[in-house]
Amino acid sequence: MTTHSKPSNPLSITAWRSRLQRWRVPLGFVTSLAYLFLSRPSWASVLLGFPVAALGVGIRGWASGHLRKNLELATSGPYAYTRNPLYFGSFLLMVGCAIGGGSWWVGTALVSLFLLIYWPVMQAEAAHIETLFGADYRNWASQAPLFLPRLAGARTTPESKADSGASFDWSQFRRHREYRVSIGLLLVFGFLVARILTER
Repeated sequence: MTTHSKPSNPLSITAWRSRLQRWRVPLGFVTSLAYLFLSRPSWASVLLGFPVAALGVGIRGWASGHLRKNLELATSGPYAYTRNPLYFGSFLLMVGCAIGGGSWWVGTALVSLFLLIYWPVMQAEAAHIETLFGADYRNWASQAPLFLPRLAGARTTPESKADSGASFDWSQFRRHREYRVSIGLLLVFGFLVARILTER
């Protein structure tokens, strides 16, 4: 009788997520360099893109003031509308920069790469947070979407230990160094403006 050995299994989803988490920083660096060299900004693209990117920065900053990573389940502020306001803010920042760059194909590549990298990262982090906070997380997850926010905010149960009533904490904002994102935004759009002026 002929036996057939089982084919080797491909990398598990968990392994792929782990790899993407390791690759996101170097991939982001390479992508940023490509964006700066291949962008073709105009005054119209900069004026359209900057408010979108600035909104993303604002959402990230708002979220950082409500986040006490691995210590409390953040459900207040923007976390009442989406479980990943930091990533949603980063997505808007990316879209705004893509618009500002003035090249549709570079912008499409940026947004696609963001989703390719961060979607599995969000899923992996969701699994991790559930192991930390159990039923509180599941209650929150049943009301707040993983990524795209909904208009009605989530409401945690009275017995929940989540920080549903927590207010914005400037010390957390400083601890997470979100001000660096604002500096990065100004540098990117400053570069785009300089490129417009030098190519006139």
